[in-house]
Amino acid sequence: MRFLLDGMLGKLSRWLRMLGCDASYQNDRADNELLSTAKSNSLILLTADEELYRTATFRGIQSFLVRGKTEPERLAELAERFKLKLEIDTTKSRCPTCGYPIKETTKESLEKLIPAATFKVYNTFWVCTNRNCAKIYWQGSHWKKIEQTLEAAKKILDSKSNPASG
Repeated sequence: MRFLLDGMLGKLSRWLRMLGCDASYQNDRADNELLSTAKSNSLILLTADEELYRTATFRGIQSFLVRGKTEPERLAELAERFKLKLEIDTTKSRCPTCGYPIKETTKESLEKLIPAATFKVYNTFWVCTNRNCAKIYWQGSHWKKIEQTLEAAKKILDSKSNPASG
């Protein structure tokens, strides 16, 4: 699934990338540029701007108005609308920063590029395939917060599909 996110949804673009979606974030573009880019590239425009959403809909551009105020709420909305799995599969994940695919790499190849303590503690690493980015990722202490956010989104989604359980 390929998305274009407006300037109000930068954090959400990072989440979508981790979930394996092609998510382009354009925080410096005027509305008409976003609309043109979405249409010409067959991207789904995600926006929190009601006026932009109405204009996109009027012009026949596939779009979605994101109403959630928190990341779990936003992720639940998108999971419901686009049938996204709220799980990180690192074989499909993209770099949260630039959107390029990431690939697993050997720990030894990174020894001089990561802190010594990280090298000692962690065994599995991924690197961004974009040579201009080349960020390195591992399931560090922040991973617990990522899992908590996804679990919160799943609970919201579950309460929508099973109102009696909420």
